[in-house]
Amino acid sequence: MNIELLVRKNILKLKPYTSARGDFLSGILLDANENSFGSVAGDEWHVELNRYPDPFHNRLREELSSYMKLEKEKLFIGVGSDEIIDLLVRIFCEPKIDNAITLEPTYGMYKVACDVNDVQTIPVMLDESFQPQLDKVYKAITPNTKLIFVCSPNNPTGNVINPESILELVRNFNGIVVVDEAYAEFTDKPSLINSVQDYLNIVVTRTFSKAWGLAGVRCGYCVTSPHIAKLLYKIKLPYNINKLTSQVVLNALKNSQQKDKFVEAIKQEREFLTDELKSIAKIKKVYPSESNYILFECDNPTSVYHLLTEKGIIIRDRSNQVKDCLRVSVGTREQNEKFLNELRNVL
Repeated sequence: MNIELLVRKNILKLKPYTSARGDFLSGILLDANENSFGSVAGDEWHVELNRYPDPFHNRLREELSSYMKLEKEKLFIGVGSDEIIDLLVRIFCEPKIDNAITLEPTYGMYKVACDVNDVQTIPVMLDESFQPQLDKVYKAITPNTKLIFVCSPNNPTGNVINPESILELVRNFNGIVVVDEAYAEFTDKPSLINSVQDYLNIVVTRTFSKAWGLAGVRCGYCVTSPHIAKLLYKIKLPYNINKLTSQVVLNALKNSQQKDKFVEAIKQEREFLTDELKSIAKIKKVYPSESNYILFECDNPTSVYHLLTEKGIIIRDRSNQVKDCLRVSVGTREQNEKFLNELRNVL
């Protein structure tokens, strides 16, 4: 597959902005109109906040590639997965001409990113088990379909999408398949990251927001072919990842054992929460989850949602995506018990 044939012509011709720190990161730096005297915030982080960050995230990519045991050239670092989603739409989709397919119900930012860029989305419903209906996906593909978004584990349903179905799409679709693995740490099923070495048209996105507990930092990454990674670096804003964010993520990578402990605790609480929800008579269905949230069905979900909100228990009303369903994130045991008690009272 020739990826360049899928890329917007203006992106191929684009001469990217040349930032000062793209050329030099050390020396007597008098090239970027920075404040050479220092930072008002001080330098307690020891990262020279008065200097612009590395636009290519070299150290961060080196540490992340070492942790993940893959080539640095296959990594792109973004402001959460959301920036990566937006950049992919901008690289591959011509506004008002091209389109992208979403497998519904799923994460809403795929459509938002397309809407912002004036790119049509074509929704294709998952089946009753929330798995892709490949025949319907193939029928939905047009000559102008450039992207297919697949979320696995899927938000809001919590299930892993059959990897063979995804790889079949990758093999048969003359476009880019974006696999959103934001919640991959919470399932024991294998990631599709290793598939990147076999296929040029797959992009696997990940985030530090969930299992790593760094939602406030806003940092994500993707694993893809070096060619697509270069395109992402070509069009991103020059200094999208600041030095504080980079330092926090570098510290986290050194403490990955804590991430593993968090994941184990969340899995245990997920099992507890699932069993307790199943024991409540007025809950009609609890969907199995391989993520850090649970989808469940009840009568009058919007009313239940608002009544819980009044009690200070904040969950998500997903009845507009899955009929009569609410989604609750897995909390600590204390949080989960408070939620369950209030839910029983409301029901």
